[in-house]
Amino acid sequence: MTKVILASASPARLQLLKSAGIFAEVKISGVNEELPEFLNLPPMQMVVALAKAKAQAVAASFNGDQLIIGADSTLEFEGKNLGKPATPDEAFSLWHSYRNKSGILHTGQVLIDASNGATVERVSSTKITFANISDEEISAYIKTGEPLQVAGGATLDGIGSAFISRIEGDATGVIGLSMPHLFEMVTSLGHSWHKLRRIGSAI
Repeated sequence: MTKVILASASPARLQLLKSAGIFAEVKISGVNEELPEFLNLPPMQMVVALAKAKAQAVAASFNGDQLIIGADSTLEFEGKNLGKPATPDEAFSLWHSYRNKSGILHTGQVLIDASNGATVERVSSTKITFANISDEEISAYIKTGEPLQVAGGATLDGIGSAFISRIEGDATGVIGLSMPHLFEMVTSLGHSWHKLRRIGSAI
């Protein structure tokens, strides 16, 4: 039976797979996301390059009936690519600038079939509009620690969901892994989606 390997430490991505009935094994790639070869790329190219690097690094340890998923996300806001905020102060500054504005959340994902090396890639780009959140609410939100764990300090599947007033596009892509794209990727490699469900053990 085909085993799904998630080359990401993201709890949100793992939960998206679980919600679809797919219990993936997590393997951390160790890829340095701060290298200039990644950071100097345009946002859509950057997330795909990082997703591919993560998937390839993990795929090197497998050569059987496994599918390896690599993914990366960035928030494109006012001409900048925003990853995870490094400090609470940075997160506060970001949220202060987000008020009543919109950005594009890009998620790149790469799927590798370890049995033959076949690879497919996709990018999900979704417009998100932020609410007019007060400084008090921003400070309270940052104290939860959630903004420091996600691209741009913003997420749709946790506490911060209340502060995103609108999305135009793929909600699962905003969370970190586009499930419609993943379905297309799995089937394009000749695998049956339903056969991946309930494979593995819950983590």
